[in-house]
Amino acid sequence: MHAAPRTGFLLLFTLTAVLTPARPQAWAQSILQYHFSADRAGNYVVPELTLQRARAIHLDSAFDGRVNGHVYAQPLLFKAAGHEVLVVATENNFVEALDVATGKPVWRQYLGPPATSSMLSCGNINPLGITGTPAIDEARQAIYLDAMVVTKRGPQHLVFGLSLENGQVRTGFPVNVADSLAARRLKLIATDQNQRGALLIAHDTVYVPYGGHYGDCGSYHGWVVGIGLDNDHRVLAWSTRAAGGGIWAPGGVVSDGHSLFVATGNTFDTSQWGGGEAVIRLGFDLNWLQSARDYFVPSDWRILDRRDADLGGTSPLPINLSSPGATYRFLVALGKDGKAYLLNRDNLGGVGGDLASAEVSANSIITAPVAFPAPDGRTFVVFPARGFKCTGAASSGSIDALEFSARPAPAISVSWCDPLEGDGTPIVTTTDGRSNPIVWIVGAEGDDRLHAFRGDNGKPVLAGLQVRLDGLRHFAPIVASRKRLFVAADGRIYAFKL
Repeated sequence: MHAAPRTGFLLLFTLTAVLTPARPQAWAQSILQYHFSADRAGNYVVPELTLQRARAIHLDSAFDGRVNGHVYAQPLLFKAAGHEVLVVATENNFVEALDVATGKPVWRQYLGPPATSSMLSCGNINPLGITGTPAIDEARQAIYLDAMVVTKRGPQHLVFGLSLENGQVRTGFPVNVADSLAARRLKLIATDQNQRGALLIAHDTVYVPYGGHYGDCGSYHGWVVGIGLDNDHRVLAWSTRAAGGGIWAPGGVVSDGHSLFVATGNTFDTSQWGGGEAVIRLGFDLNWLQSARDYFVPSDWRILDRRDADLGGTSPLPINLSSPGATYRFLVALGKDGKAYLLNRDNLGGVGGDLASAEVSANSIITAPVAFPAPDGRTFVVFPARGFKCTGAASSGSIDALEFSARPAPAISVSWCDPLEGDGTPIVTTTDGRSNPIVWIVGAEGDDRLHAFRGDNGKPVLAGLQVRLDGLRHFAPIVASRKRLFVAADGRIYAFKL
C-alpha cells in the first residue's frame, strides 16, 4: 500500500449513454459523506454557479476558518442548532464545527492524543489521528469517525459518535475496534492498520475501511468493520484472507443502494488469490458469497502484487448507462497499473472478468473519481492521475477524456485532453443536475491553485486563480455549498465566493 505525495493529471471518461445517478439532485441538502453521496459520484447541484459566474469566483477574505492540525478528511456540512456549520476533522484528533459564512468556531471536540511516527513501524502521516472522512447520520444528528488515539495500551483505533449540536461524545462511544473484533475471535493489530478511506452509513450501521501504512509494514489486512448505531453497537466484519490487501482509497466504502463495494491493494507471499488486487461486493451484513459474481481480479494479479500496483488506490464508481431497450449497470475501477476497467456490476466476473480495459495512464492512478451527465446527453467520469501521453499536455500532467461505449461491445477510447498540474480530488457542480457542468480541482502539491474546467469539453474556466493555497495535502478535497466552495488545508479552510 502506498499513499505518497505525487503530482497528477485529471482524466475524464466520456460515456456514450446516460448516467442515472442514485443521488439527490439538490445542493441544499446537507453534505453528509464523502463526495456527497454513497456512490461517491461527487456531483453537487449549485443553481447560482453558471459558467459565467464561475469565471468571477474569488477567495473570500472575510472567511477565517482556522482548525487545529493537518487535514486529509473532507469537511462535511450540516445545519445544527440554528447554525449551518462546516465540520472538519484533523490529524490532531480535533473535530471542529465552523460557521459557513464566517469560519468562526461553533464548537470543538478533542478526542485524545494522536499517534506519532515513532509509535508506528512505518507511515507518512505524522501525527496520525483522524484521516478517513467521517459520515453524518441525519436521523441521529450525529457524526461518526475513526481516530487513532494513544491510550495506556498504545495507539488504538477508536470509533466515535459525536453530537452535531455540541460535539459531545454519544452514549456507548467510543468503540475500540480491535477489542470488539477480539470478542469475536478476530485479530486486528491496531498499530499496523491505517484508516484512510471514507466511512459510510447505511442500514443503521457505520462501515469503516482499513488498510496499512505507507511502506507496507507489520501484519495488516484489508478490513471493513461495521458498527451498529443502536445501543447494542453490534459489530460486523470482513477481511482479506491473505496478508495485505488494504482498503485505503480516499472514497473508502461505496454503495449503489443494493450492495457495498471496496477495492483492495496488494497482498504478500501468496500463490493463491486471497482477496487482494480486487473489487469486492459485500452485503450490508458484510457477508461475502465468494462467487465470481461478487469479485473482480485482473488476470495478472500476481504481477500487480509484485509491483505493488494496487487496484485499491481508487474506489470503484457505480454508473448506469442507458440505450434504447437496455440499461447497463457498470462499475468503473482504476488501478495503480495505469489501467481503467469496465465491470458488470451485477456479475463482477472473478479473475479476468472485466468487460473492457485500457491503459489510460503511464503511472499510478490514486484518486477519487466523479461522475456527471452533460447537457448533450454524454456522461463523464472524472479523475486525476499522471503521466499519460497527451498532445500539448504539461510534463506534469493533463486532463484527458476517455469514451466508454456499451454497444456493439463494451469499449474505452480516448476523446480529448487539456493540461493540469497538481493532485487534488475533483468535484463537479451543475445548476440543475445537468446544465453548466464545471469540474473543480486544486493543484495540490503542484501549482497549489484552484482550477475549473468545462465539464462538456474540458476547456479551462479559470485557468488557475493566481492565489496559491498553502498547506494542501495530496487528495485535497473540495466541498460546494450555495454560495461558496471550501478547500481543506493544514490548519485552515479556504473559502471561495461567487
